[in-house]
This record gives sequence, structure tokens and C-alpha cells, in this order.
Amino acid sequence: MDQGSAAGPHRARGRLGAPSCGARAPGAPWARFSAWLECVCVVTFDLELGQALELVYPSDFQLTDKEKSSICYLSFPDSHSGCLGDTQFSFRIRQCGGQRRPWHTDDRHCDSGAPVSLQREPAHYFGYVYFRQVKDSSVKRGYFQKSLVLVSRLPFVRLFQALLSLVAPEYFDKLAPCLEAVCDEIDQWPAPVPGQTLNLPVMGVILQVHIPSRADKPESGPPKQCSHENLLPAPVVLTSVHELDLFRCFRPVLAHVQLLWELMLLGEPLLVLAPSPAVSSEMVLALTSCLQPLKFCCDYRPYFTVHDSEFKEFTTRTQAPPSVVLGVTNPFFIKTLQHWPHVLRIGEPKMPGDLPKQVKLKKPSRLKTLDTKPGLYTAYMTYLHRDKALLRRLLKGLQKKRPSDVQTAVLRRHLLELTQSFLSPLEHYMASLMPLQKSITPWKTPPQIHPFHQDDFLRSLEHSGPQLTCLLKGDRLGLYRRFFKSPHFDGWYRQRHKEMAQKLEALHLEAICEANIEIWMKDKSEVEVVDLVLKLRERLVRAQGHQLPVKEATLKRARLYIETVIGSLPKDLQVVLCPP
Repeated sequence: MDQGSAAGPHRARGRLGAPSCGARAPGAPWARFSAWLECVCVVTFDLELGQALELVYPSDFQLTDKEKSSICYLSFPDSHSGCLGDTQFSFRIRQCGGQRRPWHTDDRHCDSGAPVSLQREPAHYFGYVYFRQVKDSSVKRGYFQKSLVLVSRLPFVRLFQALLSLVAPEYFDKLAPCLEAVCDEIDQWPAPVPGQTLNLPVMGVILQVHIPSRADKPESGPPKQCSHENLLPAPVVLTSVHELDLFRCFRPVLAHVQLLWELMLLGEPLLVLAPSPAVSSEMVLALTSCLQPLKFCCDYRPYFTVHDSEFKEFTTRTQAPPSVVLGVTNPFFIKTLQHWPHVLRIGEPKMPGDLPKQVKLKKPSRLKTLDTKPGLYTAYMTYLHRDKALLRRLLKGLQKKRPSDVQTAVLRRHLLELTQSFLSPLEHYMASLMPLQKSITPWKTPPQIHPFHQDDFLRSLEHSGPQLTCLLKGDRLGLYRRFFKSPHFDGWYRQRHKEMAQKLEALHLEAICEANIEIWMKDKSEVEVVDLVLKLRERLVRAQGHQLPVKEATLKRARLYIETVIGSLPKDLQVVLCPP
């Protein structure tokens, strides 16, 4: 397939109208649609222009020229993939410029209850692609080539792939009217509130999904689905909105899962060279998901091409390779990124059944351009000893023809236990930095969280190290020291510190509400009383916006306190604080 003219992608006027420059207002009729998707794009191949953005829907959604260009190039497999028929894959691009659509309160509420790894991306868009290339004698080139792309901030790859499987084939036959009807249906969907099981109607089918919540137990799987009795037709139940078939994705690298887990944990740069965008994007998403419940804090691109606007940034040799997992299909990247320390080359996927030949560990110096054989090219030595029992268990499952979802559950549980046992001492030490509750008094500024001292933590490992929960041996101190330098430690620490600061603020608010405010007011000046009102109001707003973990009874008492305090002030101040 051609990659298009040097002039780059252009916009072709669509049936639903060309996009205008104004972003949607919060009160626009697309508010519910926007809770799930930013927009829907159609990319076609124009003989003269190359990849062309045929339409964007809703038509008033604003994309920059750089974003349009990225979407056009990333929505088509490059010429090395040779994808005939229908194929699905995904990409991730950086948003250019500031936020263009104000976030609704519902968006923030959904994020506050979601696991950190499944919250909305504030600075990136996901693109979920359904590409079709079939022979068509009525077209000048002899081929029909078109992609339907869902652009979202949500990492719900399984849900959006299922949605595309329903919508795209119908759209390619009936075009714009079908797409408009689907977008109208999505605009009727309930918000993706964590912890809820939702029925999402589209094109005569009901997709039933559970939106993951922080309260979900990682090993418990999705909650029991809703009754189907009153639903006609019976819903299509998705077991997950985001989890891929991890066993299928990792089949060629099962012998090196633990090494790859360490590379991800430490934020090491990794190039994944695959035979197609589908294999590339699934492998990258599988790799970035293997740290859960730890949020993946490095950059990652499930599918990336030489035409990407960040190509120069990622391929520069003037500085160390960035902490990014890059999925590509063009062998040109082997030559361009020869200085990267880790390269995973995957061959053509094999049919289900026997375990495919495992890629071998090879020295980076053996990398050849273009004809590089499958393998994991790295000089990295793992800190933890490999768990040989895992591979034996998975091989036994293959011999017994165990279903892929059961194999995936075994693999996912192993990775979860690995991550949890690694994080457990960190969580234990972090909890010890929280001030004691008895040190929190109503009328004084709450005490500060104690600083994190890496040496103190390493000394504490003798008493609370992961050897208590994990049988794997190795250089744990070395792994933690390296982890401290990674973006994941910084991301984990910031998130935990933020949660602890919010808890401290909530405890302080509770202490104020339990105190006798009338006694406190007796010897206080009007300035001090007004200052208390303003601070209480600010915390009330934060608590109501789900930014503070406060009980409803505390909120009611805080409102009553505000009324009591304002009632004690002169009338002129009451008017200022409570305007009519």
C-alpha cells in the first residue's frame, strides 16, 4: 500500500460537512457522546492527495492540522504490512495545544472512581481503527481503501473494537447516514461511571459492559452481569472494556515475560517491530498493561510511522533514547533506532494450538537492517530470577488444550502478584510517613507528610520486603534503586502523596466539624471568622467534587457550621458572604 504523496494528508469534504473551528460547548447536545468519544473520523485514500480526512463527526469538533495529519497516516497500515481485507488496530497521539473541550463534572467523577491506569488521558488521544482494503474494479487504483476511526481519551480498547466490529462493515456499505445514526445512539448512552454495569444499545445490538472501579478486587474478575430477562435482543456481554487476550499477545515471548516486566517497570525504551499494525498495537498495549495496578507513566505508541510529527523527537541521537514503548511495522526503524538498548522483533503470528517458537535473547550487536530475524535484542540482565514454574504451567495448559482465557488468567495473576509484591513494601513505608491522627487539631494547620527517604526505605526492606509475599529471589535492592530513577516511581509517589494529602485534609475537616465552634468564635476577630468561612467553603467544594474522601454526615455538619458562623457576623458582612 502506498503511503501517500509527499504533500501529506488532505481533507476531502465529507457528507456530514467539513469540520469548523469551534469546539463544542459543555451544554451542547453532544455532552453524553463526549463522555465516551471525542469524535469519529473517516480516512480514505485519494489517488492524488494520498490519505485524506473524508469527514469528522460531530462536524464541529476541532482538530489541529498536526492532529489531522497524524490521524490520517496512523489510520492506514504502511506498505510493509500488506493488509488485505479487514483489520483492526489502535494508535495513541499527543494532543496539540491546550484543552479544547471543558471537562464536565461527570468526567471528573468518573475519573475519581476509576483505577489510575484507566483514567482519561488529559494530553493524548487514542485512535481505534477499522481498516478495509479490498479489490474494487470501479476504483482507479483497483482497491477500496478506507478506515473508520474512533477518537477517545478512554483506554477501553476491547469496548471500542467491539463497537467498530458492529459499525464499520455497515458504514462501508451505507456510508454517512449509518454513521450519523450511530453517533446519535452513543449520545444516548449513560456516562461510564466506575462500578456500574451498563447496557449500551447500538445498531439493534446491546453491548453490556462493566466499568472498572477502584473498589473492584484485581483478582475477582468482572462482577456478575445483570439479568437478561427484560432485554430484547439478549445483550452481547463483554467480559472487560480494556483487557486484551494477554496469553495470545505474549505467545511468542512467554519465556521472557519477566524480563519484559522489568523493562516496563524501569521505564526502559523498547522498540517493538511487528508484521502488522494489529500485532504491533496489541503487543504494546499488552506490555503497558502488565504493571497493573501500577499506572504506566511512560509514553507509548501502539502504532507509529516515519510520518509521525514526533519522529525526529524519538529518533534523535543527540540524547539518550526517551522512555517510550514504540510499536512499528517498518524495518527502517531497525536502522534508525540501532542505538536503542532493547528491540523486540516479532514474526508472523501462528495459528492457535502448539506454543509458537519462542523468540531468542540476542545481543544488540546482532541487529541487522531490514532482514533482522525475530528475537529480543538486549544486553539487559534481570534483577529477579526467572520463574520457570510459570512457563511449565502454561505449557501444561496448552497440552491439555486449556482455553485461552484461562491461560490469560494464569498469566495475568502472575504479573499482578509480581507487581503487588514489589509495591507492597513501598506502600507499607509510605503509610508510615502519614502523621498520626491524634496530631491533627481543629484550629491549627494540619501537619505535613514526612519526606520519603530512599535509604530509610531500603533499610526497611529487611522487615517488610517482598520476599514475604513473593518466592522469586534476586537483587531486590538493585531493582528498587533502579526503580527510583524511573518515571513510574515518580508517578506512583505523586499519586500516593496526593491521596495522602487529601486524606489529611479530610481528617482536618472532620476535626473542625467535631469541635465546638461557638467556643472558638468567642475571642476571634471578624477577619479570622470570615477566613474560616472561606476555608470551609473551599473544602466543601473540593469534597463535593469527590476530591476529598469525606462522609456525607461531615459535609452536612460543615454546611451547618458555615451557616452558624455567618449568622454571628454583622448584617453587612452576611450580605457579602451570602449575596441574595
